[in-house]
Amino acid sequence: MRLTQQVLQLSLCCALLAAAWVLPAVAQAAQPAVAYPAKPIRLIVPFPPGGGNDIVGRTIVEKLGERLGQQVVCDNRGGASTIIAADMVAHAPADGYTLMLGPNTTLAVIPSLKSGLPYDPVKDFEPISLVASSTYLLVVHPGSPFNSLKDLIAAAKARPGQINYASPGSGTSNHLASEMLKQMAGINLTHVPYKGTGPAVTDLLGGHVPVMFASLASVRPHVQANRLRGLAVSTAKRNPALPEMPTIAEAGVPGYHSNSWSGLIAPRGTPQTIVARLNAEIVTIIQQGDARPRLAAQGFDLESSTPKEFAAHIKSELGRYGKLIRAAGIQAD
Repeated sequence: MRLTQQVLQLSLCCALLAAAWVLPAVAQAAQPAVAYPAKPIRLIVPFPPGGGNDIVGRTIVEKLGERLGQQVVCDNRGGASTIIAADMVAHAPADGYTLMLGPNTTLAVIPSLKSGLPYDPVKDFEPISLVASSTYLLVVHPGSPFNSLKDLIAAAKARPGQINYASPGSGTSNHLASEMLKQMAGINLTHVPYKGTGPAVTDLLGGHVPVMFASLASVRPHVQANRLRGLAVSTAKRNPALPEMPTIAEAGVPGYHSNSWSGLIAPRGTPQTIVARLNAEIVTIIQQGDARPRLAAQGFDLESSTPKEFAAHIKSELGRYGKLIRAAGIQAD
């Protein structure tokens, strides 16, 4: 009888010990997941302040913060033709708290220009949504002798390689737009790369460089104030924000067309629930409220997509730009 009681007491002790281990785990598992977002979100813009992507990025930061009820911070990380920023985001924790406004420079142009990149545009990111596309404006310093695109082309043919043009960096879509013009117009201009649109426009305003392709949003105020002279827009159709400005095709280079686009991306492995939430918010921001008319007035065309559609767009643009770069023999500086 005493042995039986001892066995029962031992069994009870073991059961209590087991419960002591199991109950906390059960309680922890029963706790609800922390709602997203629970802390501030960082949106990386891969250019310095002042350019078109920065304008879009700051609008998205403001509106996304309102929608999510959490602070969203714009973090400008310019340099190395957006590679620095892309590398940061590709290797950031995949938790939804580091995002990037990824331009076509990062996702479709640079991969066709440079080997050994520290990121893969398809494998290292979760596409969330396309956000905006924009027109480039070919602008010159008002003190230059170029009053039209034909003036610029004639001067470039008379003085091959002696006229400089600025870009936000080697391999950017602005750079590519300029190289397309060189190829299609049969002219030779010398590339001067900067670390973003802002610094390039500053030097253009100062007369240190005579010409560049810049996003319409970044230079339209300067054109309207006669601090810069616009020659033509890069798209196939005129832009409603500057309707009097001819297209490059109209101004003397038939068939020319170029623009830029950007979209929201996150590190690969970001939970699909977070991707879906961010996509829904971006779609709402673009379709409702004042973001669309506000940015349209500056030359942007806002457009959303599903993550799957944006992924397909990236792959398609990789192929298109790759073919163009190879055909034109364009190389990064």
